[in-house]
Amino acid sequence: MSAESTPESGIPDENGTNGPRHRGKGRRRKPRNKGLTVMAWTTAGIVVLGGAGAGYLYLKLNGNIKSVNIEQALGTDRPEKVDNGSENILVLGSDSRSGSNKKLGGGTDDGSARSDTAMIVHVYKGHKKAGVVSIPRDTLIDRPECTDTGGTTHDAASGVMFNSAYTTGGAACAVKTVESITGIRMDHYLEVDFSGFEKLIDELGGVDVTTTKDINDSDSHLNLKAGEHTLNGEQALGLVRTRHGVGDGSDLGRIQLQQAFIKALVDQVKDVGLFTSPKKLYNLADTATKAVTTDSDLGSVNKLMSFAGGLKGISSKHMTMVTMPVQYDPADPNRVIVAETQADQVWKALKDDKPIPKSATKGTATGEAKGVVSAP
Repeated sequence: MSAESTPESGIPDENGTNGPRHRGKGRRRKPRNKGLTVMAWTTAGIVVLGGAGAGYLYLKLNGNIKSVNIEQALGTDRPEKVDNGSENILVLGSDSRSGSNKKLGGGTDDGSARSDTAMIVHVYKGHKKAGVVSIPRDTLIDRPECTDTGGTTHDAASGVMFNSAYTTGGAACAVKTVESITGIRMDHYLEVDFSGFEKLIDELGGVDVTTTKDINDSDSHLNLKAGEHTLNGEQALGLVRTRHGVGDGSDLGRIQLQQAFIKALVDQVKDVGLFTSPKKLYNLADTATKAVTTDSDLGSVNKLMSFAGGLKGISSKHMTMVTMPVQYDPADPNRVIVAETQADQVWKALKDDKPIPKSATKGTATGEAKGVVSAP
């Protein structure tokens, strides 16, 4: 399936306030029933603004998008492309330590980066529903030999953490590793960095969530009392990054919070005055296109728009979100290992474009943070 016939979505993050509901910046908007993607607003912005200036704005937005030629780096030694109308997208949240991400990511400005968040998004045939599989970054895996987009080849490694693939060889090595683990070909790649995620949430006017427990994590700078909150960009980022403030303190608990936040976001995408405020629309499109890095097949406004358009009808009710089946490593409780038999059930379901069976995740490690965050 070509990029022109497929959809894609940006995934933002935010953090919240204490006590009773406190509105963030901007007025309360009516939530839309459908999860319109951030990218869909890019094309809308060009249409609304129109006139002689549209060409300039299009070129500027087009120039914002960063892309990487993963196909060239990966070559032909890849899983076979399944032609059944489905689509698989690897979505990464990058934990960069450079530039504007230094403050958000913590640590030193050494230019390094990690795949802080990794999700395989499977869009089923017909683009009416999706399955999302989160990959814990602390999973111990065998990383295959891979070539990055600069042409440098990196040796294979055994028993290393999953997020070392991105740190070692960037997007191409991350995709190569996911394809090696799953046996599934990734049709597209989308990356959102810390600063872009935070700005997107603020541009959207925040995200409403309800927490059933207090969340306090000095590492992610998040302090939320149980109750209703409107999370701004900084708070949302804290929520999707927290691991010590709730649950068992593992990466698995953080994944459960991330999945709950994404569902709340999809159901609460705000009407930000798109057709009554061209300036606001353009600002949103500008922020969105600066926030992402894509594979080269999606590296233009037109292709991103076509891709996003096919996803706009998928609501949280039609999203199945699971964590790759894992168990805690007996040798190190801070690491997890793949539960191979159950994980194979997940990969087979996605290859066959079938629902992920509940048996695939029964009895696996969870993180104990399920139900802590939800839409209000």
